[in-house]
Amino acid sequence: MQIDRELDTRGLNCPLPILKAKKSLNDMASGQLLKVVSTDPGSLRDFQAFARQTGNELVDQQTIGSDFIHVLKRR
Repeated sequence: MQIDRELDTRGLNCPLPILKAKKSLNDMASGQLLKVVSTDPGSLRDFQAFARQTGNELVDQQTIGSDFIHVLKRR
């Protein structure tokens, strides 16, 4: 998977990871991938809802240790 941009939001709680991801996606071209790393457990459901509401595709989600990884594809 070719990640075009990575965003580290470790230590930030909702809604900051979503707001930062939204800002990054706005600066990206259609089809590009954004990887967001978060430590907020609520980010799993937050990014699922964000993808549904915005039309951006949630390509992958995984938990590695205390990190929650989200990969979004810009619509």
